[in-house]
Amino acid sequence: MDGKGTLYLPPPSSTIAGDVDALFYFIFYTALVLFVIVMSAAAYFIIRYRRRGEPELTSGVAHNTRLEILWTVIPTILVFIVFIWGFKTYLKMHVAPKDALEIKATGQKWFWTFDYANGANSLNDLVVPVGKPVRLLMSSQDVIHSFYVPDFRIKMDVLPNRYTITWFEAIEPGEYEIFCAEYCGKGHSEMLGKVIVKSEVDYDAWLEQSAVDIPEGMSLEDAGAKLYQSKACITCHTVDGRPGVAPSFKGRYGKQELMADGQTVVIDENYIRESILNPQAKVVAGYQPVMPTYQNVLTDRQIDALIAYIKSIQ
Repeated sequence: MDGKGTLYLPPPSSTIAGDVDALFYFIFYTALVLFVIVMSAAAYFIIRYRRRGEPELTSGVAHNTRLEILWTVIPTILVFIVFIWGFKTYLKMHVAPKDALEIKATGQKWFWTFDYANGANSLNDLVVPVGKPVRLLMSSQDVIHSFYVPDFRIKMDVLPNRYTITWFEAIEPGEYEIFCAEYCGKGHSEMLGKVIVKSEVDYDAWLEQSAVDIPEGMSLEDAGAKLYQSKACITCHTVDGRPGVAPSFKGRYGKQELMADGQTVVIDENYIRESILNPQAKVVAGYQPVMPTYQNVLTDRQIDALIAYIKSIQ
């Protein structure tokens, strides 16, 4: 692996990428050779046996046994090669090593949540150590999503009400794009994330720091501002007054808001907390009930910080 991409594939950045690429190029170049052979033969026959003068009776030869055996046996051998090679690569991709680091991944409209063994969690950014196999236990909170990292050559559907599993081992530090490869609604194209690969020392430091709800010495309002960005609140709730998928929070605190069921609600601490944990309970009129729950994603301290920040958006 030289770390460089090609016309067809991005740089190979995981231990399985080389196997996938080798199979891809075997199929590609085999198909290319067969295409050239078939098209060359077709061109030769078109020229060699083109009509010349008056129509003539064709030869009485009905078939060529040797040729028929040849064009049956060769494709059959190629199919078996691709099947055996592909099946071995498939098993390698789907059976994680026993010592793999397990991280819980959850897809929902329209972001990814990652939960780590020490209680830390991250939104859209999957942080992993380099040179360590990582096993992802994945599920969906709503519809079918698909976890896709092109540089790692991994893609796995993420389904509601069941778990799916994939794994990878990054070979060098860096940032790698995550896409949702299954159309999942209006925000599908914005359901982006990154795999952030760190050295083992940096990963351990990040993990320890991320387990702390609010950094010591940071005000709730400042912590809430950071959470508003990192937890993707800004994706739907703007802070400049412009409506998006959901209402803007600019100047909304303390005001009355009309709900979809006709009742009027004051935007206070209790309403904000309820909307974070149970967003379908009271939906603002004119908007769709598409917000996912942050139950078990945010701690009470983080919710307090978000409320403090939202109150400051005037």
